Amino acid sequence: MPAKITQQRRSAKVRAAGTRLISGLALAALVGVAGSHAAQAAPAKQTISSKIAREMIAAQKALQGGKYADGLKNLQAAEAKGGLTPFDHKTIDDLKAYAYVKMNNMKGAEQAWEAALQTGAASPQDQQRFTRAVFQLSYNAKEYPKAIEYGKKMVDLGLGGADIYAVIGQSYYLTNNCKDASAYMDKAIAATRQEGKAPQEAFYQIKLRCAFNAKDTAGEIQGYSDLVRLTNKPDYWNALLRIERQNEKEDRNILMIYRLMYNTNSMRETSDYIEMAQLLGDAALPEEAQNVVQKLIASGSVAPAQQDRVNRLLKELQKRVATDKAGLASFEKEADKSPAGQLDVKMGEVYYGLGNFESAVQIINKGLAKGQVKNLGEAYVYLGLSYQALKNPAAAKKALAHLKGLPSMPDNIQKLWLLYAATLS
Repeated sequence: MPAKITQQRRSAKVRAAGTRLISGLALAALVGVAGSHAAQAAPAKQTISSKIAREMIAAQKALQGGKYADGLKNLQAAEAKGGLTPFDHKTIDDLKAYAYVKMNNMKGAEQAWEAALQTGAASPQDQQRFTRAVFQLSYNAKEYPKAIEYGKKMVDLGLGGADIYAVIGQSYYLTNNCKDASAYMDKAIAATRQEGKAPQEAFYQIKLRCAFNAKDTAGEIQGYSDLVRLTNKPDYWNALLRIERQNEKEDRNILMIYRLMYNTNSMRETSDYIEMAQLLGDAALPEEAQNVVQKLIASGSVAPAQQDRVNRLLKELQKRVATDKAGLASFEKEADKSPAGQLDVKMGEVYYGLGNFESAVQIINKGLAKGQVKNLGEAYVYLGLSYQALKNPAAAKKALAHLKGLPSMPDNIQKLWLLYAATLS
C-alpha cells in the first residue's frame, strides 16, 4: 500500500506544478494612454483659461521636444495661478501624468491621473483613459486594494474583459481574499472562452493555490483537473493522481490510478513503478508488469541500492510471462468455449500486455458481447487503451465513455478516466 502523502510533500507538488502570477500590465500600453493626447490642443467645446495660455503653450512645446522637466515646471506654474476651472486642472493633470511617465515617475503619473478624474471635468473618453491608467499603475505598484477599486470602475465603464477580471482576481489573491479571487478568476475564464480563446494557466493556478491554502482537497482536485483539461501536462496529472491515491486503500483502485500515471507519462518515483508492477503481477498480468519494470530500467532512474530488487522482480516476471505464452493457445480455446465473457476479457488484457493491441480489441469486444464480465471497468479501460495504442482516439473515447455511471467503479476513478479520455487526440 502507498504511504499517505504528507502535507509537506503535497506543498512541494503544488510548487512544482507552478502558480504563476499574471504578468504586470504593459508599460507600453500605458504610454499609449497618454502619448496620443499629451501635446494636442484641448477640444473645441472646452478651452483652457486665457490666464494660463502662455504657460500651457510653453509646457506643450517642452513636452513635444522631450524636455519633460521643463514641461512640468510650466505646468506647475500654470497650476499655481488661482481661479482655474475644473477643465484647466484636468488638462494640467493629464499633461503632468504624461511627463511623469516619460520620466519614469510612475507614482507621480498615477497621482496626476487620479487627480484628473477627481476634477469632474473628464469626458467619457477621458474617464476611460484615466481610469485604465490608474488601474495599471496601481497594480504595477502593488497597490492591490486600489487596483481592485479601479478595476471595478473599469468594469462599470464597460471596459471589463478577461485580462481585467484576471488582474482584479489576482489582486484579491494577493490581499489574501481567496473567495473574491476565485470568483473573478471564474469571470476571467468565462470571458476568455466567450472571446473564443483558451484561458491562461495562471487563471486556474490562482484558484488552485487558494484551494491548497484552505486545505480544500476537493478544490485541489478540481483545480488540477481543470489544468489537465487545459494543458494535459504530466506535472498536473502527477499532482492530481497523487492526491487521489493518498487515501485509497483498494488495490484495484490503486492500480487504476497507476495505469493513468503510466499512460500519461506522469509516473515519477521508482517506488511507484515497483508497486504498479507488483499489483499487476498480483492481478495475473505479468506481461504488463514486465513492461512497467522495463520502462523503469530504461529511464535510468533506479538508484544503485534498488538495482538488485528491480532486477529480481524483472526476472521473476519474465518467467511468468514465458509460462503464460506457452499456455496462450489453450487459454484462448478455453475462453472461446466459455459462454461467459470474463475469460475473453482476461485474454484481451494479456494480449494488451504483449503489445498485440488488435487481438486485445477483438477479444475484449467478444467478451463484452457475451456478457457476464465481472469487472466491466477494467474491460473498458483496456479496450480504450488498446484503441489508443492503435491510434484510434475516437474509438478509445467511445470505449471509455462506458465507464460513466458504472456501479463497479468508484465515482472518482470514473472521473479520472473520463478526464483522460477528454485529452485523447
